[in-house]
Amino acid sequence: MRIKDLLLLLAVWAFIFLPIQMDAHKPDQTYIYFKVYKNSVEGIVEIDFKDLNEALNLGLNPDDYKREFDAGEDLKSLPESLSPYYPQIEAYVRERVKISSSQFGEHPMEFTEPEILSIESGNYIHTKYKLGNMPEVPEKLDIKYDVMFDTDPVQTGHVVIGHNWKAGVIKMKKTGLFASTKDEDEMIVYIFDRNKRDFQLNLTGNSLWQGFLAMVGLGRHHIFIGTDHILFLVALLLPAVVRRRREEGELAATDWQPVDSFKDAFFYILKIVTLFTIAHSITLSLAALGVIHLSSRIVESIIAVSIALAAFHNIRPLTNRGESLIAFVFGLFHGMGFASVLGEKGLNNEFMTLSLFGFNVGVEFGQILIILVIFPILFLLRKTSFYPKLIFWGSIALIIIAFYWVFERLFEIDLPVDDLISKYWRKVMLKLGIW
Repeated sequence: MRIKDLLLLLAVWAFIFLPIQMDAHKPDQTYIYFKVYKNSVEGIVEIDFKDLNEALNLGLNPDDYKREFDAGEDLKSLPESLSPYYPQIEAYVRERVKISSSQFGEHPMEFTEPEILSIESGNYIHTKYKLGNMPEVPEKLDIKYDVMFDTDPVQTGHVVIGHNWKAGVIKMKKTGLFASTKDEDEMIVYIFDRNKRDFQLNLTGNSLWQGFLAMVGLGRHHIFIGTDHILFLVALLLPAVVRRRREEGELAATDWQPVDSFKDAFFYILKIVTLFTIAHSITLSLAALGVIHLSSRIVESIIAVSIALAAFHNIRPLTNRGESLIAFVFGLFHGMGFASVLGEKGLNNEFMTLSLFGFNVGVEFGQILIILVIFPILFLLRKTSFYPKLIFWGSIALIIIAFYWVFERLFEIDLPVDDLISKYWRKVMLKLGIW
């Protein structure tokens, strides 16, 4: 059977025989939710337990609170073993989140019963609050947000409207964060980072444009921190500036010829990335809307396999112009990986079309930036004797990394090498000024 047929069968098999609930992975994000009523404002500050454990030096073992089921989510009261540490967590949030208004001054956060949300990717502490000193709901809230930025500079903090009738946001999508009904809703309106720690939240006007821009930023951020997505693009980029020599009608394995035209090579990789875009846009939409469900363990493992297969094609051609087929087929699974960012917080609402479009725009913007940085360098190196070696040994390195991830993700083992690679990559991205 040809490799083309095998790839198509893999895609069909995954969609038909793996109808497992899709869960989320951790994207270095915290969340502050606002639920605005006629005379009060309440909400939740949500932080990953691992991040809190490191930031506050609690000395706890996150594995002790690891979820014991495979799908869905579990929202419950804070375990008794964590209760002694909660005052420290509460003090941290109170110190790092300041909310005020020009009408009434500071609105202190009055904390209520804490909770812990368990999903496949980990545990998230919910510090539930109600804003004090609020005779009536002000028109605008001034938010100063500094959660995790000093300990993890690539963190982002998302302002999410859970309920605000005046802004057209009615209740929330079912996430366990607040009471849930079939037609619930939520909307991201702003994203904090280490360089943007102040925001004025308008409680009266509609923030659709702000929400759209926030989703663009989320998509761009996700592609930059998604090392696996970037390495898949790199595997596709490596052979874009060369062509294989034909030997008696067959493609040579390692005999490369440099292309002459920058324009032709650039438009060729643009075609490959467009196929990747079409594919991941399809499954991103279907997964985020709940039409298809696939375990993140399976999705992330297949994404790692996609890197290995694309890299192996660079060493030993699987089929003529196999990059196109690989980009499209595995782009379907990358789309489900992207969808976990949206699905994690239940952003399935009347703004979903705008959210999906904005997220896709952000992802494509990030991909284009990556191509604009890497492609000209590869084009300049294409005629050197070093370039064929770069393709071969670069692809070998990608295969090794990919199978490391396959092993780690498929068997749900957290190996330290992955954290070291991730931290090093973040430092590189920070040095380049991308974050």
